[in-house]
Amino acid sequence: MKSLRLLLLFVFIQGSAQQGGMWIPSLLKGMNESEMKNLGMKITVDQIYSINKSSLKDAVPQFNGGCTSEVISPKGLILTNHHCGFDAIQNHSSVEHDYITDGFWAYKMEDELLNKGMVVSFVIRIEDVTSKILDGTTSLAETEKQKKIQENIVNLSKTLPKEAWQENIIKTFYYGNQYLLFVTETFKDIRLVGAPPSSIGKFGDVTDNWVWPRHTGDFSLFRIYADKDNHPAEYSTENVPYKPKYYFPISIKGLKENDFTMVMGYPGTTQEYLPSYAVDQIINIIDPTKIELRDVTLKVQDGFMRKDNAIKIQYAAKNATIANAWKKWRGEIKGLKKADAVSAKQKFEKQFQEKVLKSGKEAEYGKLLSDFEKNYSEIKDYALAKAFFDETVVRNAEILSVGYKLYQLEQIYNVKGEDAFNDRRKTLVNGWGEFYQEFNPTVDQKVLEQILDIYSKKYPKQFLPSSLTNIDALALSNEVFTNSKLVSYDKVKELLNGDSKTVLENLNNDKGYIVAKTIIDSHLKNVLPKYDEINLKITATQRTYMKAILELFPKNRVFPDANSTLRVTYGKVKGYKPNDGVIYEPFTYLDGVMEKYIPGDYEYDVSKKLIDLYNTKDYGIYGVNGKMPLDFIATNHTTGGNSGSPALDAKGNLIGLNFDRVWEGTMSDIYYSPEICRNIMVDMRYVLFIIDKFANAENIIKELKIITPEKKK
Repeated sequence: MKSLRLLLLFVFIQGSAQQGGMWIPSLLKGMNESEMKNLGMKITVDQIYSINKSSLKDAVPQFNGGCTSEVISPKGLILTNHHCGFDAIQNHSSVEHDYITDGFWAYKMEDELLNKGMVVSFVIRIEDVTSKILDGTTSLAETEKQKKIQENIVNLSKTLPKEAWQENIIKTFYYGNQYLLFVTETFKDIRLVGAPPSSIGKFGDVTDNWVWPRHTGDFSLFRIYADKDNHPAEYSTENVPYKPKYYFPISIKGLKENDFTMVMGYPGTTQEYLPSYAVDQIINIIDPTKIELRDVTLKVQDGFMRKDNAIKIQYAAKNATIANAWKKWRGEIKGLKKADAVSAKQKFEKQFQEKVLKSGKEAEYGKLLSDFEKNYSEIKDYALAKAFFDETVVRNAEILSVGYKLYQLEQIYNVKGEDAFNDRRKTLVNGWGEFYQEFNPTVDQKVLEQILDIYSKKYPKQFLPSSLTNIDALALSNEVFTNSKLVSYDKVKELLNGDSKTVLENLNNDKGYIVAKTIIDSHLKNVLPKYDEINLKITATQRTYMKAILELFPKNRVFPDANSTLRVTYGKVKGYKPNDGVIYEPFTYLDGVMEKYIPGDYEYDVSKKLIDLYNTKDYGIYGVNGKMPLDFIATNHTTGGNSGSPALDAKGNLIGLNFDRVWEGTMSDIYYSPEICRNIMVDMRYVLFIIDKFANAENIIKELKIITPEKKK
């Protein structure tokens, strides 16, 4: 088969009709470059990605494993979202120094705050290693093939050339039809420089999340520190600000509808090539289940957070994380239904089958769709049970999450013995100190009650443990939190004290552990083996289906699904029509903050200083015609992981900071529609206005290269 890169070079260019896509920056030449030029880009793709000279990619590191950031000064200053830096802001906060509420600004470098465990990673180069990874796998059965591929990945990651301070990371693309090597550098001394108060950085919070129009100043600032050779290093007082290969100039020239935009970053996960059977299952089974379980969790946590500021600080970050996916899934269902995605997939599948017949490839591809139908039908109940388990044990009921880790500790003893048990026990005890600081038993008891009630009634009956049938969830939850030692750090340390035999005996007499173990045992014995068996078949079918799409539809725009690797997406500033009779403009202003302002409200309060700046129209060089630009939207195809990504203009200047998508367009992870899919960005003029006029952080402004509008003659 021709290389995937060559296949993509011959994709038909649909004029200036951009239809989404998350493209690998090293493979932009050809179709992508022509399309970007047609949309208005003024730079070359070599300026975006190069290994021979500095390029835009050198200013776009991944932020702490789950977000994106961008370098904006010659002194290693990086910009990302407020919600990406929120855990750090929370960790530095207390009732006495409430940086969540009041914000934080370092007016000199020695005031910047260290963030233990935080990292940022740069991509140095990208190489295709497909042939090396697939070497020796052609004739193997699926299980053995995957094992051999993993062996090749491990071996090549160790042996492929790199500098001593760099890492080799190999990622799969197109469901295992392509493998790329990413050589990276990871910096470990990252310090907090600035963050606006939550009334700016989280304005609208849960209610406005995934919604347009938006009025959130979702940004925070950090600085990368390096050793004297400008290489990654653990924290040291001897470290100095990182000197970047490239940093972004910031343009405040302004925006208008249909302007070219480009977003670079590390999108997390998409599933653009799922068959209709999978999409139907997501809409009607999987997403509704996850939504219901998170819905009750959020209501419980929110109720306590609104009444108690200490609980608000404890639960702020994790509540926001739970809410983020909860609301996203609701929008995903709405968007998939509005776009009639299942029917669209079915239409494509009909075309696919016709192509298979015309190409004479029936033997290779003729049974793919029927295999999908069979396997998704068989996996339905197992997938539902897995969704319940993930949302119940792994995420929402924290006492069950503790139980899960203790269950794994017991299994380590059974499989690996005493030494491994003691090592894991020590790790758990040391790591749980921070966890229990953000754990409130009163809150989690109510969460557990609500979760168990749904679990006992709606979990697939054939897998439900008999001890959880027809339970009184309130009584069981009360019993757990009255009798279990998992409810506090001191008690769990007490539970884990002693020799392994004593610990395991005490564990298995603990009510919290008993409930957790009952659920976990049932899942691991009755659900997961069969789920994995069927899912392995689906994965193999999906890989062949992807290969067939690339082969049979060479003129289609076929981009690889997101997998947390560096990507480029591009489009135009553009409004949209979410519903009949409703048209959204692509820009919002500070005026909208004041329209939403509710004094003292949890989500819509506004600080006096921002009100004063608004009333006096004291916007400095950042305002336009007496108004302060705030957020804007465009057709860039983004997802989770793109939070904090730089939004760039036609010349590669920084104009915005990506932080969200519109609610109706969250289904773009599964099905991108150019009609309603929009990404949401903070206008850099608002970011600079907050830093300059609100925070009076002139030290930060002086570091930046700001491109101002040309003065009229």
